[in-house]
Amino acid sequence: MAILDRRFSLNGLYMLTPSQILSARGPLMQLVEGFSARSQQKEMAEAIARTLNQRGTLICEAGSGTGKTFAYLVPALMSGKKIIVSTGTKHLQDQLFHRDLPVVRKALALSLRAALLKGRSNYLCLHRLGQAEARAGFLPDDVNIDLRRIKEWVGRSQTGDLTELASISEGAPVWPYVTSTADNCLGQECPLFNDCYVVRARREANEANILVVNHHLFLADMALREEGFGEVLPGADAVIFDEAHQLPEVASGFFGISLSSRQLTDLLQDTTAAFWQEAGDVPTFIATCNAVERAVGDLRLALGEESQRAPWQQAVLERAVREALAMVVGSLVRLQVDLKPLAERGKSLDSCFRRCALLLARLAVFANAHEGDDVQWYETRGRGFRLHQTPMDISESFRSYLSAYQCAWIFTSATLAVGSDFRYFANQLGLIDAEKRRWDSPYDYRTQALLYIPAVMPDPGAPGYTEAVISAALPVLEASRGRAFLLFTSHRALSEGRVLLEGRIEFPLIVQGEAPRSELLRRFREQSNSILLGTSSFWEGVDVRGKTLSCVIIDKLPFASPDDPVLQARISKMQAEGRDPFLEYQLPQAVIALKQGAGRLIRDVHDRGVLVLCDPRLFTRKYGRAFLEGIPPMPYTRSLSDVRSFFSENESGKLRAKV
Repeated sequence: MAILDRRFSLNGLYMLTPSQILSARGPLMQLVEGFSARSQQKEMAEAIARTLNQRGTLICEAGSGTGKTFAYLVPALMSGKKIIVSTGTKHLQDQLFHRDLPVVRKALALSLRAALLKGRSNYLCLHRLGQAEARAGFLPDDVNIDLRRIKEWVGRSQTGDLTELASISEGAPVWPYVTSTADNCLGQECPLFNDCYVVRARREANEANILVVNHHLFLADMALREEGFGEVLPGADAVIFDEAHQLPEVASGFFGISLSSRQLTDLLQDTTAAFWQEAGDVPTFIATCNAVERAVGDLRLALGEESQRAPWQQAVLERAVREALAMVVGSLVRLQVDLKPLAERGKSLDSCFRRCALLLARLAVFANAHEGDDVQWYETRGRGFRLHQTPMDISESFRSYLSAYQCAWIFTSATLAVGSDFRYFANQLGLIDAEKRRWDSPYDYRTQALLYIPAVMPDPGAPGYTEAVISAALPVLEASRGRAFLLFTSHRALSEGRVLLEGRIEFPLIVQGEAPRSELLRRFREQSNSILLGTSSFWEGVDVRGKTLSCVIIDKLPFASPDDPVLQARISKMQAEGRDPFLEYQLPQAVIALKQGAGRLIRDVHDRGVLVLCDPRLFTRKYGRAFLEGIPPMPYTRSLSDVRSFFSENESGKLRAKV
């Protein structure tokens, strides 16, 4: 019998149905300040409860304010099943585990075990910490300072989760010295295996009823299972993907192959350290390591100074790239030969020998002639590079994985459908037979929001378009008194927009790239009239409530860059199959991205704000209607005076229902 059709006793308490738990008389009303019963939330919880009981597959879109987290946590915990919840980011993972999950457990009076599991790079590696301390005399001063902080902290930590170390920045150079990767972990051969934080976290994950992970960890585990290796994640009765719209892109990376300059340099650092610790008597060995380092640096230089993403087959047409690549291969082969007799000297050297062979195998994928549908491409940033081989279609692999595990699968997000059509998302993951449900946001956008589309704007491809965007944005920013997100579709436009704004407006500017995203958001919330300039990082996963964010300005429709090598390959493949890549892929992808960006504006029932879309293609192209229908229904205007009136009336507490 389904959960919804009965009540049952658990822990001596008389439990209600999920819908009743989420009602105006349910326990969450007493526990959560500002909680309100929403029909959309209750219906979503009921649909998820049915899916859990039937071991089905459900794709469900829930608009902003639905409360989808409680809508899946309540039936998940009440089911008594072993359930994995996967979130889009580590930040959301922590929020779910430390804030939302305890509230629902308390409301249900349940003592179910819950566990948080992240990738190994998020945990301190005690073995590598010891190695780093032994090499302290050869490390930079800033690394040694952070090592002392870590040493002081480790005695207090129960989990080894590095997010506890807020005093050290995310990009600090110390992290590679004190964390492990799948490549350099010694596994059961590690002398500190029994004290390992990763092992402890996985043990707790196996014993938990509710396990919270993130998409990267889940998909990495999926890829390992496809290759026949051991499982990181335990078996489950159900898997719930929150922020599921991110899955196709993340999954493409894990079903492909990649090799980075960072992996190669990490191998060299670890190999050098292991050599001095476990050998040290081969005079020519360090020269071999240095040769690899030079070759990697030469390949980076051959790929060009600018940061870019481009097809790999285009790069290897250059003689300098081919020669540099051959030098990397040759120097790695030499390193492997020199490591082979040393591998018997110690566990660390043996691990480095195996890593060298693995990286050589990956490099061979890019050094040899490529055949097949996968696209090979590369990206450069700063002094590093990464080579990728990405599959064009992961639907068959993903579908076969799901069918191999007889459990319930639930995919939820605020942005999965184009209008009411789920085909774009479902086809990417091969979810052909899934049940599909959609609930609109409970927010009253017709009174809470106003859409402003400037009357006169040049085509986005015209010279001076960003200047026109800033000119259109300035009077809006004056009317809103700052308190705005200005979202761009490219870093180039962001940089140009920043220059054009500086000195022309009195409000503080907060610009992506100046600090980590969490720090920028903290500044934005504390400076009540600031303007935040951002690109893709701020289009989703950002929640700023209240008057602090009263305006979201978007420069243009977020079509993916036509220069992106993966997009180019996908377009060519779809055209060869007689399909329309614009209507089937590019347009729905952009519609969903715009829906994400627009979703930053109204985050609470009391929020009020103006959404500004500067792109004239909303009216000059037939496809513009798809974008307008994709965002929440709100009154729109092309008159700046209406925008000024909206903000004026908002401040006075009087708000028009329509324009």
